[in-house]
Amino acid sequence: MHPLNKAIGAVRRRNVSLAVAVGAAFLMGACTPSDVGAPVPPENSLAVTASAYNSMRAQTNDNPTLTAWGDTLEPGMRAIAVSRDLIPLGLGHGAVVRIEGLEGEYVVRDKMASRWEKKIDIYMGNDVAAARQWGKRDLTIYWAAE
Repeated sequence: MHPLNKAIGAVRRRNVSLAVAVGAAFLMGACTPSDVGAPVPPENSLAVTASAYNSMRAQTNDNPTLTAWGDTLEPGMRAIAVSRDLIPLGLGHGAVVRIEGLEGEYVVRDKMASRWEKKIDIYMGNDVAAARQWGKRDLTIYWAAE
């Protein structure tokens, strides 16, 4: 993610001024003067319910590593499944998502049954304990506007 996107995210989350956020980015060496003139891609955000899932037959089906879009999941992948109502919003197969409270970016690799709305499932490989510890949370996700 571009350092200025992080600065703007800080503005949105912490209600600080853009000048302070960009100044902090410069001081930390996260961006250069040439970054200031660079266009910052617009970003969408949405409050969703997030749970976690594993590659277990009891949680999926007879082929627990195969997604509804045909991708093969492997432990360690940063992948999510989305409820189908999120797909028309730009969260289709391959969309890159940031999840509040988690580091890094996740890729949409799976879609959920049509009964779910405003929901994501975070793939946690075979680590059932981590998925249980995550539980179910209400949070915000972010992705590039198209």
